[in-house]
Amino acid sequence: MLNRALAKTYRWFHIVRRKLISWTRWPPVGTVEWGYLRRVTPISDHFGWDRGQPVDRYYIEKFLQEHRHDIHGRVLEIHDSQYTNQFGGSQVSHPEVLNLTPGGSQINIVADLTAADHVPSERFDCIILTQTLMLIYDFKAALRTCHRILKPGGVLLTTFPGICRICHPDPPEDWEDCWRFTKSGAQKFFAEVFPPAQVKVQAHGNVLSAIAFLHGLAVEELRPEELDYDDPAIELLITVRAQKPPAS
Repeated sequence: MLNRALAKTYRWFHIVRRKLISWTRWPPVGTVEWGYLRRVTPISDHFGWDRGQPVDRYYIEKFLQEHRHDIHGRVLEIHDSQYTNQFGGSQVSHPEVLNLTPGGSQINIVADLTAADHVPSERFDCIILTQTLMLIYDFKAALRTCHRILKPGGVLLTTFPGICRICHPDPPEDWEDCWRFTKSGAQKFFAEVFPPAQVKVQAHGNVLSAIAFLHGLAVEELRPEELDYDDPAIELLITVRAQKPPAS
């Protein structure tokens, strides 16, 4: 009887304790107003393109704007030359576009970055590689190719997701979404290819921008101060500037 009474008291104590803890949290447990976010499917199924500018593009374009001085001379970009033109402008003398498959008027190099032996070494002053490494299974081989085809002193500007929904290929056989990264991991594997002192890795985002991005909300639906706050525990997007050593 005594053991049963003690067990009952023990259970009652922990119920009261949990209640007291929940009442001291703000907002109190069970009172969060989810509104439009209380759903198990995203608001937009298109990363936010149908609502405005996707949240990850805000960080990508801010990064490229900060390093626009690197985008000059002969510049390589993947799929199209949008960012080359937008941020390089008249600094770019030879824009080039690489894609895994032919098609599109801008594409002049058809290659797999993991095995692009036909692309000449030391060809480019800058490579813009946005949201691509997560689609390449052997991403370290792709990184070695980028290093090889950069001129001495050339710069690789690359971005990839830390938090993101799965990217579905179109057409399906072209590529596959394989990876997500962290700032720490990116620092280590880039330093295997580029001099560590020439690798600058940054993480961007916070819980609000991550929720907005996963729901497919747009940049226009957040305030600048909400986008610009970076929480080191929540890495929505990783950006890397890596420079090949100049010729001796």
